[in-house]
Amino acid sequence: MAYELAPLPYDYAALEPFIDAETMKLHHDKHHQAYINNVNAALANHPTLAAKSVDDLISDLNAVPEDIRGVVRNNGGGHSNHSMFWTIMASPKSGGGGEPTGALADQIKKDFGDFEAFKKTFNETTAKQFGSGWGWLVNQGGKLKVITSANQDSPLSQGLYPILGNDVWEHAYYLKYQNKRPDYLAAWWNVVNWSEVTRRYEKAKK
Repeated sequence: MAYELAPLPYDYAALEPFIDAETMKLHHDKHHQAYINNVNAALANHPTLAAKSVDDLISDLNAVPEDIRGVVRNNGGGHSNHSMFWTIMASPKSGGGGEPTGALADQIKKDFGDFEAFKKTFNETTAKQFGSGWGWLVNQGGKLKVITSANQDSPLSQGLYPILGNDVWEHAYYLKYQNKRPDYLAAWWNVVNWSEVTRRYEKAKK
């Protein structure tokens, strides 16, 4: 069954003023849709693979024939990454921003010192990602770690479940922030949906 683009869980302008409506329209409707179109085309003659969830698909890229593996890695990864990305953000008016609470907050304090130190590590690490890519928070061996990946590579392909991720392809921020990636990274925390990130943290621990 072909993958489909799910609607955003909020209006295009919901993340203003931190992420502008025009960027959200282009990012969701054009860029994400293109990844879906490309991975669907690559899997058109592989119904068994197409029947998998996109996360399962990119978690086992060795099962994908070599002639389409690159396309699936890039575009299946793009579909998976963005499907997560939209859900871990929320309007500042409806709970986006602030800080995590509970077990996730405790683990961040344990592994990074405090929340501000975690944000600093995440922003500095992700700002240095060369070219296009992502910054991630993952649970590795019971410890939270910040990692980056190039292009649309997903931690799922490394056996790691992404708890939180920020897209630092220029299409995610260039209309508003131009080449100032650190400014975008700093502003992004104002729209993080910590309830969804916490849900992902709990899943990562299982």
